[in-house]
Amino acid sequence: MFDHIDTDRRPVVLIWEVTQACALACRHCRADAQPARHPDELTTAEGKRLLEDAANFGENQLVVLSGGDPLTRPDLLELAAYGDDLGLRMTITPSGTRSLTPDRVADLSDAGIRRMALSLDGATAETHDAFRGEASFADTVAAAEAAADVGLPLQINTTVCADTVEELPAIRDRVRDLGAVLWSVFFLVPVGRGRVLDPIAPDRAEAVMEWLQTVADEDRFGVKTTEAPFYRRVGLQRTAGDADETNTEASPRRAGITAGRGFAFVSHTGEVYPSGFLPESAGNVRDRSVVDVYRNADLFEDLRDPDAYRGKCGACEFRHVCGGSRSRAYATTGDPLASDPLCPYVPEEYDGPLPEGVDELPSGDVRESRSDVAAF
Repeated sequence: MFDHIDTDRRPVVLIWEVTQACALACRHCRADAQPARHPDELTTAEGKRLLEDAANFGENQLVVLSGGDPLTRPDLLELAAYGDDLGLRMTITPSGTRSLTPDRVADLSDAGIRRMALSLDGATAETHDAFRGEASFADTVAAAEAAADVGLPLQINTTVCADTVEELPAIRDRVRDLGAVLWSVFFLVPVGRGRVLDPIAPDRAEAVMEWLQTVADEDRFGVKTTEAPFYRRVGLQRTAGDADETNTEASPRRAGITAGRGFAFVSHTGEVYPSGFLPESAGNVRDRSVVDVYRNADLFEDLRDPDAYRGKCGACEFRHVCGGSRSRAYATTGDPLASDPLCPYVPEEYDGPLPEGVDELPSGDVRESRSDVAAF
């Protein structure tokens, strides 16, 4: 349904971090979540105004209620129902805690939530709980089963870093067993608590992308990457796709979603960022419509111009269908238009510096797809 969205005019995904509060202390947490709610959170009335503004983007605008843990807000169901009444596609990413009971899951569905995303960063209680917190695995699985009971579509989110990468095949099996409709695989960006974790190396990331392409072919659930848009480049090379034929001017459906280009994030205090992983504010919804910020703020306009990217990303023939992670570029260089250091691909005409530990990978190189953990 998002094939024809003009990302110059509206985001495919609008995330509202309704709170920073959360009972968990996940090792990678972007939000640096705290046990208590922030005193300057958007109020119920301000949240409703934000949702009203979001509806001005156009029909069926997707809104993700995120956190922290959105369940810590007592007005959550009221906000979800209000957004649903406005015609927004309301979804949610709650934390896997004991508060996410089957009754709460049913209430979310009744309030108009269209999809629930839960996080699995390990295939077992031992590995997942070491990453996210004691008993989180059991609570997450129970919530996933409760979603199935009420017919609420389920998405599973997984973080990829040095500590989790070898678990991916086993997590894939869990995603399948839980009946998820989508597996969203997030490649670590060093922000928040995630600064202390080790990312995977670029060549290993490439191998994971190839494996994920195989998973997408073999499984019934969809696969997407977060902060790793070169998944699209890998897919095109795997099928011998021509980057010139997939320029966004010719085929807007092919364009990847990146920070500020199809994606926007509103913090718990109303700051509007291109992404939660790119915490550079372009305005605040208390002073300016989120529609105006997305469409007209200089930062967002710059991020929507792949021809303005610098370094290897700027020289890449896949920049219109990939564009690199603007968030990772910002986190590692301070420049959101710089190259994504996770991508090992080297454009044929590029002769500048390469990512650390990466040898030249010729333009158009297509590797055999790999389907087991030994591949990465």
